[in-house]
Amino acid sequence: MKDLNQIQTFYFVGIGGIGMSALARYFNMQGKAVFGYDKTATDLTTELVSEGIAVIFSDEISEIPVAALSKENVLVVYTPAIPKGNKILNYFFAEGFSTVKRAELLGEVSKKTLCLAVAGTHGKTTTSAILGHLLAACNMPVTAFLGGIAENYNSNFIYKGSEITVVEADEFDRSFLQLRPDIACVTSMDADHLDIYGDALEIENAFRTFAELVEKEENVFVKKDLPLNGMTVAIEAQADYEALNVKIKEGAYLFNLKTPNGILESLMFNLPGHHNLTNAIMALGMAILAGAPIDLLPQALATFKGVKRRFSYKIKTDRLVLIDDYAHHPTEIDALFQAVEEMYPDDEKQIVFQPHLFSRTKDFAEGFAKSLSQFDEVVLLDIYPAREEAIDGITSRWLLDKIDSNKKSLVAKAVLSEVLLKSKSRIKLLVGAGDIGAEVNKLTKILSDEA
Repeated sequence: MKDLNQIQTFYFVGIGGIGMSALARYFNMQGKAVFGYDKTATDLTTELVSEGIAVIFSDEISEIPVAALSKENVLVVYTPAIPKGNKILNYFFAEGFSTVKRAELLGEVSKKTLCLAVAGTHGKTTTSAILGHLLAACNMPVTAFLGGIAENYNSNFIYKGSEITVVEADEFDRSFLQLRPDIACVTSMDADHLDIYGDALEIENAFRTFAELVEKEENVFVKKDLPLNGMTVAIEAQADYEALNVKIKEGAYLFNLKTPNGILESLMFNLPGHHNLTNAIMALGMAILAGAPIDLLPQALATFKGVKRRFSYKIKTDRLVLIDDYAHHPTEIDALFQAVEEMYPDDEKQIVFQPHLFSRTKDFAEGFAKSLSQFDEVVLLDIYPAREEAIDGITSRWLLDKIDSNKKSLVAKAVLSEVLLKSKSRIKLLVGAGDIGAEVNKLTKILSDEA
């Protein structure tokens, strides 16, 4: 790859992706010419356009701006999620343009910095957002590339300087092996992406290889129960970094943090769920190791507002609580249930779940059924296919039959608001990684009128 300082123009194929758009924002802020294509317009692509980035939505070579057609001056960035038949990307390949996968570019951007990488099949986005916020709030010179929209910044990109980078280390397509982190964490490593890895052992091996990219073992933070070497993280369970005296007050966790160098007292964290509290401990440990001033961390943590679609409260009244969440794996749904059960033990809970990918639904059907059966009421939407073709026999009806519940149904998005309004459950959750996210604002407005 050419020296990035020598490249003046970047073209992102799939620019609306959450990771791609963060990089596009970074280079746009650097004064580079940034262009891109995506299949559909979204709120995120609208924001990119408002920031001066030209985006097209038609997969036609004739739509590529003239300024992006000089192969000597343009770097083309893409992700494995782009379909093989994409005309624009195939044109750049055929014409001999310099092309690079997103993960490789992220590795190049971060390699001359103090790189803090957050890995895990679950928790990457929340942990990296907490970490980016902690460092930014402590006036550290950090650039953070996030896989979600941090509420504090209304962005997936935080910029306070360029000496430190916070990056999400994505295990999909083994992308995280392109990074060279100085400090890293692994939040979880459950079986996922079996279309890429084949089995759980291969995923474990990939995470082990990732952790070994860090030169010093003591610079790796791992959840205590994971079979990896490093500094252990836990909640009241004998670890190197451990939350002690955990209490709940007005929906927030109050706790002390034990570290190898002493105890940090009187911390407050506003996101529910033990998984989120563990994420916060990870982020605090990494921030401390990166040199964040200890005395500023309690206030920084207390001001973290969360990440959109990660246990996001849309309505919170005495009559109704509506929560939006990105969970798309049984472990994530279990964590979601733990959080709402801890916060609202006496209320009935209704979950609306949109399965994501036919392959994931097939691979984890029993786990999904068990996780969803914990809720008082289960509503399924059809499977969101994303990049996949249908698999014969794998449907939401097939999954619904496996769920142990007296109150379960399969509904179309068009009638979802009616189903939610009829339910007597006070706690309602809209869950999934597909286009259910596009329904949230509409449903929030409808339900707000009744709340």
